[in-house]
Amino acid sequence: MSSKREHEGNASVNTEGFELHPKRQKLNEHSSPSPASEGTLLPGFNYGDVDDEDNHRRPPVSGFNGDGGDNQKGVQNGGQVEELEDDDDDDLEQGLYQRRGREIEVRRDCPYLDTVNRQVLDFDFEKFCSLSLSNLNVYACLVCGKYYQGRGKKSHAYTHSLEAGHHVYINLRTEKVYCLPDGYEISDPSLDDIRHVLNPRFTEEQVEQIDKNKQWSRALDGSDYLPGMLGLNNIKETDFVNVTIQSLMRVTPLRNFFLIPKNYQHCKSPLVHRFGELTRKIWHARNFKGQVSPHEFLQAVMKASKKRFRIGAQSDPVEFMSWLLNTLHMDLRTSRKNSSIIYECFQGELEVVKEIPNKGIEKIENGDDQNSGAATENKGIVKETYKMPFLMLGLDLPPPPLFKDVMEKNIIPQVPLFNILKKFDGETVTEVVRPRISRMRYRVTRLPQYLILHMQRFTKNNFFVEKNPTLVNFPVKNLELKDYIPLSTTKENERLRSKYDLIANIVHDGKPGEGSYRVFVQRKSEELWYEMQDLHVSETLPQMVALSETYMQIYEQQQ
Repeated sequence: MSSKREHEGNASVNTEGFELHPKRQKLNEHSSPSPASEGTLLPGFNYGDVDDEDNHRRPPVSGFNGDGGDNQKGVQNGGQVEELEDDDDDDLEQGLYQRRGREIEVRRDCPYLDTVNRQVLDFDFEKFCSLSLSNLNVYACLVCGKYYQGRGKKSHAYTHSLEAGHHVYINLRTEKVYCLPDGYEISDPSLDDIRHVLNPRFTEEQVEQIDKNKQWSRALDGSDYLPGMLGLNNIKETDFVNVTIQSLMRVTPLRNFFLIPKNYQHCKSPLVHRFGELTRKIWHARNFKGQVSPHEFLQAVMKASKKRFRIGAQSDPVEFMSWLLNTLHMDLRTSRKNSSIIYECFQGELEVVKEIPNKGIEKIENGDDQNSGAATENKGIVKETYKMPFLMLGLDLPPPPLFKDVMEKNIIPQVPLFNILKKFDGETVTEVVRPRISRMRYRVTRLPQYLILHMQRFTKNNFFVEKNPTLVNFPVKNLELKDYIPLSTTKENERLRSKYDLIANIVHDGKPGEGSYRVFVQRKSEELWYEMQDLHVSETLPQMVALSETYMQIYEQQQ
């Protein structure tokens, strides 16, 4: 044993570049083991994670791609090495397992488990070390909730364990719990609730039953919440993201798809995985607190949209919804066919008839690439007909009155939803100025399972943005479209599904460019309506839903 330790001492002399004092070296040889681990030391067991310590002196590992990808075998950063411990489950029964010449003891009896403080644990934020700002090999201290990197003797987590006396840490990627500075792994079923909050899991049976659950859940602070009806933190002017997420959580096939990660494990997009994590947190019934911070999702949105949507800048939920659905579709679609869960839920089809006055037009452009149609000329008017897919339909509101009434107040006009839906009956003409003056007629040829309508409330001119205050009267249940839009069935025996029920209604309050957004959503298990604005969730009457300045709606097709 002494020759082996001398060999280790020599190695440290050679690599560190300084000599150990002979007396101190002798002292090290005869030092006794620490009392916490007395009687449990195993021959050849190293508590110091030598691999982690010496790693900053190694040459770069081949296959490291620098971005935390799946193919890295030993990720280097600041002297820590990511232990890839996915294949260790087979050896856990023997009480210890070996990685790269190290043996890590697994113990069930950790004396520090009573120091774990679940009140301070928050896994909603990005998994970065609070000191080195690295996202590799990050551990959460289960006593104070802070994130630290590494487990070796020169790592931030190890230093924190000695300085603060906090001994229990969980690896945020592998979900394994360790006791530092002793270095053994803790195997205790009492920590499973923390693992469930860190990474919520759903079985297919649970997903099927989720809409039948009427049970309230209780957070650690004693507050009650409904799974799926959690408030979302407004980090800074991010209410446009919150209302969009809350609306999409009511779309059952989309929600069920994202609750099970294996459905999209082939996808490499961080946005898809962050959206899936957020979906699972919102519908999880064992959260420690009754709200969720969409922080990681917002970071992924900022990166994917190249800061078009960002924290601290108010944006339009219609623009965000359109961008999010298209981006998720592009990331999720399979190479064989241009289909995804987004298109299955939201994609319908329009037939567009475009009439252009042929005044000095030498060349007729035949629509877009995706449009299949023909152009005919009659009496100096070029007529094009083509079909195009849509994810949402924009509805034009009638202009508000210019003058005040006798009481010196502007009358707020009201319009039935059916009147503005006539834009898509195939007969109503819509005048278009850009890219060139033309007359458009639209007809819906195929209805989607979930129909998104948005009212074009904001008009931008050269000077400022104006908001149209017109109220839209709409039914909450049984919106029958075939009375107003001529629809055709694709097959002879197919029953035409044209009845829709409202499931989400986004509302804008305040001035254009400022103001705030809130959303009314329906909870299916009880068919109750809830008003949600950031962290505030309150039950409301269905009659109240139609009394506000609606901006975007999602309707579900009756089956």
